[in-house]
Amino acid sequence: MSNGKITLESYREIAPKGTVDLVYKLAKRLNGRSILHVNSTRLGGGVAEILHRFIPLFQELGIKAEWEVISGSPLFYKTTKSFHNALQGHRTNILPEMYDEYIKVNKKNAKHISFDFDIVIIHDPQPAGLIIKKRKTSKWLWRCHIDISRPDRKVWHFLRDYVSRYDGALFSLASFAQKLPIPQYLIYPSIDPLSDKNREMTKEEIGSVLERYSIPVDKPIILQVSRFDRFKDPLGVIESYKLVKKYNDCCLILAGGGATDDPEGEQVLSEVKEAASHDEDIFIIDLPADSNIEINALQRAASVILQKSTKEGFGLTVAEGMWKGKPVIGGAVGGITAQIIYGETGFTVNSIEGCAYRIRYLLNNPEESDLIGEKAKEYTRRNFLIIRHLCDYFALMKALLNV
Repeated sequence: MSNGKITLESYREIAPKGTVDLVYKLAKRLNGRSILHVNSTRLGGGVAEILHRFIPLFQELGIKAEWEVISGSPLFYKTTKSFHNALQGHRTNILPEMYDEYIKVNKKNAKHISFDFDIVIIHDPQPAGLIIKKRKTSKWLWRCHIDISRPDRKVWHFLRDYVSRYDGALFSLASFAQKLPIPQYLIYPSIDPLSDKNREMTKEEIGSVLERYSIPVDKPIILQVSRFDRFKDPLGVIESYKLVKKYNDCCLILAGGGATDDPEGEQVLSEVKEAASHDEDIFIIDLPADSNIEINALQRAASVILQKSTKEGFGLTVAEGMWKGKPVIGGAVGGITAQIIYGETGFTVNSIEGCAYRIRYLLNNPEESDLIGEKAKEYTRRNFLIIRHLCDYFALMKALLNV
């Protein structure tokens, strides 16, 4: 680390041996090349978090890297949230004027963004329509972070017309992909072990956060960190906790917030607060998007971490919890199944009852819980850290640019 700034060298003692040197080697071939990332929010959600860490590292290694964020109307964000739900298999009624608004907003944004880059990566459905500005001299990739394995066919048919014009599509899991006339690539997302959300913390720092939210330290903490989104199943988490509470004295924390491109968050948060209102051991914490130290402290204080999603693109909170050496219980869906090896690095579940059973198992077997946490941290170190992610991106760029 130099002058407190996180550089590539800062990861040498954390990443698996040889990984940092491989990044340097790959980046050398890409020196002077350029890459643009485009998404729909600068705060909130895993995509924005990854890009905040990616851009400085790309630039440090001599690659011109920039990040643009599209803007849109309330109707546009309502439309793209409906797209998001529909692509994940939820039956959604999308009106003709919503499709029209999507086209209009993408055309408007396309006029104000410079796409003069060697590689352009468009993240998720919201800005997919920007492909209308593709130049022959650039390589365009559509990076899909969600599970579109069983999409609403009408919505997918609409988006497929855009996606098919790209030079390739990137998915987090092979099972997420759809039949497309373009090459498809698999790249796992990642976490940054040196960010405020994942760095080591002192007991005093952790205690200060717990005190701020009046969280008791004399009983086990069950924690789920996620946006207040129906697919994260916060109401199911509360029901699982209630089953556990009959036998084990513990408290539950549901911590998270919204994203600027998600208009449903407030309604879900209201429902969660209502469901939790009669239990003083349930803590609902609506966090600003930059509450990284608070999330880190809560994860380090937890006895068991949950990510009980019913649909999940990847779930960076799973990797975050594993990195802290915690046993994680996740829904048996999407990218969670690539992170959690059942019974080794955590548990996957399919029901409220199954989740409650595994929480009780971990609370009642602390030595087994600690062992699972140790294995989870090492598995994350080898597979889900930002240095591995950089290697994947640089290898793909090298292949696309034939350098």
